[in-house]
Amino acid sequence: MFTRHVALSLLAVPTIAFGIAAHAQRAPWPSEYFDPKPRQNVAGEFDYYTLVLSWSPTECIASSSGRKDAQCARGDGKRYGFLLHGLWPQYAKGYPEHCPVRRRPFVPDVVIDAVRNVMPRRGLVIHEYRTHGTCSGLMPAQYYGFARRLFKQIKIPRRYRNPFETQFVSPNQLKRELTALNPWLKPDMIAVTCTRWSKQLKGVRICFTKNGQPRACGQNEAQHKLCRAQKIRVPPVRSTRREKFGAGSQPRDGKKPLPQPRVIEFQGSP
Repeated sequence: MFTRHVALSLLAVPTIAFGIAAHAQRAPWPSEYFDPKPRQNVAGEFDYYTLVLSWSPTECIASSSGRKDAQCARGDGKRYGFLLHGLWPQYAKGYPEHCPVRRRPFVPDVVIDAVRNVMPRRGLVIHEYRTHGTCSGLMPAQYYGFARRLFKQIKIPRRYRNPFETQFVSPNQLKRELTALNPWLKPDMIAVTCTRWSKQLKGVRICFTKNGQPRACGQNEAQHKLCRAQKIRVPPVRSTRREKFGAGSQPRDGKKPLPQPRVIEFQGSP
């Protein structure tokens, strides 16, 4: 009896296997389900870059109270607007991080000093290279030289250079202002980010090819994922250092008090 059961079980195996194979042929399984080699964190192997600009006033508001650093607590009256936050290698879907490299991911002081005028926080410079720069396949000097060049070629609309008043704007309007001043950019190359609860401008992301040409963004920069607000609050910069500011700036003259903050409501279409 035992032998008979074993024989029947063995006969059933091909039938079950055939049924599974037939179902697999009919079922529309996604290709990645059977992919024996999913994408790994390999230096230099990615699809495009996202240049990340942060709005410094929002970052400083979110900072722990009383923190003194090179970005939020300068003593010379200078305040920052848009800053370079990072240059992120991206896949069409997803992204690599902390890619293994043969050398220790060390960022020399000379590289940090060269980028401090657009990326003031030393700790952020080191963090961004270890997390994202290692996946670029570039050495620190090459990576930050490339990131700085991309950042510097973007012209910032005048009202974001040194606003003294809080402004409200829609993400689409900010995109339009950027594309008007940078005709080489298209709306699908830009994404605006905002804070989740307070709906404050967090920053802007702009997409580039691996050789630095503007390109459409991927799923990682889908606008509905990064900021769904119809209007976002833009905290003011209020830099008071004596230098040539854009229109609307108010350098301190020692006798004249600083203007009181106001709120400017954007009246254009979203």
